[in-house]
Amino acid sequence: MSDQDLQQSYSTELRRGSLAIAVLGCLRESYYGYSLLQKLESVGLPIEANTLYPLLRRLETQGLLTSDWDTSQNRPRKYYLISEKGIRVYDNLCHEWERMQESLDLIRKENKE
Repeated sequence: MSDQDLQQSYSTELRRGSLAIAVLGCLRESYYGYSLLQKLESVGLPIEANTLYPLLRRLETQGLLTSDWDTSQNRPRKYYLISEKGIRVYDNLCHEWERMQESLDLIRKENKE
Protein backbone atom coordinates (compact mmCIF):
# COMPACT_ATOMS: atom_id res chain seq x y z
CA MET A 1 0.00 0.00 0.00
CA SER A 2 1.40 3.38 -0.99
CA ASP A 3 1.91 6.17 1.54
CA GLN A 4 -0.89 8.12 -0.11
CA ASP A 5 -3.30 5.17 0.04
CA LEU A 6 -2.40 4.53 3.68
CA GLN A 7 -2.92 8.18 4.60
CA GLN A 8 -6.25 8.22 2.72
CA SER A 9 -7.39 5.11 4.59
CA TYR A 10 -6.62 6.65 7.99
CA SER A 11 -8.23 9.97 6.97
CA THR A 12 -11.41 8.13 5.98
CA GLU A 13 -11.45 6.30 9.31
CA LEU A 14 -10.97 9.55 11.23
CA ARG A 15 -13.74 11.29 9.24
CA ARG A 16 -16.18 8.43 9.80
CA GLY A 17 -16.16 8.87 13.57
CA SER A 18 -16.06 12.65 13.39
CA LEU A 19 -19.10 12.90 11.12
CA ALA A 20 -21.42 11.41 13.73
CA ILE A 21 -20.35 14.12 16.18
CA ALA A 22 -20.76 16.81 13.54
CA VAL A 23 -24.24 15.61 12.56
CA LEU A 24 -25.39 15.45 16.17
CA GLY A 25 -24.03 18.93 16.79
CA CYS A 26 -25.75 20.41 13.74
CA LEU A 27 -29.08 18.87 14.64
CA ARG A 28 -29.70 21.00 17.69
CA GLU A 29 -31.82 22.76 15.09
CA SER A 30 -34.00 20.92 12.62
CA TYR A 31 -32.66 20.04 9.16
CA TYR A 32 -33.82 17.84 6.33
CA GLY A 33 -31.21 15.72 4.59
CA TYR A 34 -30.18 17.99 1.74
CA SER A 35 -30.11 21.11 3.94
CA LEU A 36 -27.86 19.21 6.36
CA LEU A 37 -25.54 18.29 3.48
CA GLN A 38 -25.29 22.00 2.66
CA LYS A 39 -24.73 22.97 6.31
CA LEU A 40 -21.91 20.46 6.72
CA GLU A 41 -20.30 21.59 3.48
CA SER A 42 -20.53 25.25 4.57
CA VAL A 43 -18.47 24.48 7.69
CA GLY A 44 -15.84 22.52 5.76
CA LEU A 45 -17.16 18.98 6.28
CA PRO A 46 -18.46 17.88 2.90
CA ILE A 47 -20.24 14.52 3.02
CA GLU A 48 -21.85 12.50 0.28
CA ALA A 49 -25.56 11.77 0.43
CA ASN A 50 -24.89 8.02 0.31
CA THR A 51 -22.90 8.45 3.52
CA LEU A 52 -25.20 10.91 5.29
CA TYR A 53 -28.56 9.18 4.88
CA PRO A 54 -27.47 5.81 6.33
CA LEU A 55 -25.82 7.70 9.20
CA LEU A 56 -29.07 9.59 9.88
CA ARG A 57 -31.04 6.34 9.86
CA ARG A 58 -28.56 4.69 12.23
CA LEU A 59 -28.58 7.63 14.66
CA GLU A 60 -32.37 7.66 14.61
CA THR A 61 -32.55 3.89 15.20
CA GLN A 62 -30.19 4.33 18.17
CA GLY A 63 -32.55 6.93 19.62
CA LEU A 64 -30.12 9.81 19.17
CA LEU A 65 -32.33 11.64 16.66
CA THR A 66 -36.02 12.20 16.20
CA SER A 67 -37.63 12.90 12.85
CA ASP A 68 -40.80 14.45 11.56
CA TRP A 69 -42.24 14.64 8.05
CA ASP A 70 -43.21 18.02 6.62
CA THR A 71 -45.83 17.44 3.94
CA SER A 72 -46.97 21.05 3.65
CA GLN A 73 -44.97 21.62 0.45
CA ASN A 74 -44.91 19.85 -2.90
CA ARG A 75 -42.04 17.61 -1.83
CA PRO A 76 -42.37 15.94 1.55
CA ARG A 77 -39.25 16.37 3.64
CA LYS A 78 -38.09 14.42 6.65
CA TYR A 79 -36.64 16.76 9.27
CA TYR A 80 -34.23 15.50 11.89
CA LEU A 81 -33.55 16.86 15.37
CA ILE A 82 -31.27 15.64 18.15
CA SER A 83 -33.12 13.84 20.98
CA GLU A 84 -32.50 14.24 24.72
CA LYS A 85 -30.49 11.01 24.63
CA GLY A 86 -28.61 12.38 21.61
CA ILE A 87 -27.72 15.55 23.49
CA ARG A 88 -26.26 13.51 26.36
CA VAL A 89 -24.28 11.31 23.97
CA TYR A 90 -23.13 14.34 21.97
CA ASP A 91 -21.95 16.16 25.10
CA ASN A 92 -20.04 13.06 26.25
CA LEU A 93 -18.49 12.59 22.81
CA CYS A 94 -17.39 16.23 22.75
CA HIS A 95 -15.82 15.83 26.17
CA GLU A 96 -13.97 12.71 24.96
CA TRP A 97 -12.94 14.54 21.76
CA GLU A 98 -11.49 17.40 23.82
CA ARG A 99 -9.62 14.98 26.09
CA MET A 100 -8.15 13.18 23.10
CA GLN A 101 -7.27 16.47 21.41
CA GLU A 102 -5.36 17.62 24.50
CA SER A 103 -3.44 14.34 24.56
CA LEU A 104 -2.65 14.56 20.85
CA ASP A 105 -1.51 18.16 21.27
CA LEU A 106 0.89 17.05 24.02
CA ILE A 107 2.30 14.32 21.78
CA ARG A 108 2.72 16.74 18.87
CA LYS A 109 4.40 19.28 21.14
CA GLU A 110 6.84 16.64 22.44
CA ASN A 111 7.70 15.64 18.87
CA LYS A 112 8.51 19.26 17.93
CA GLU A 113 11.05 19.66 20.73
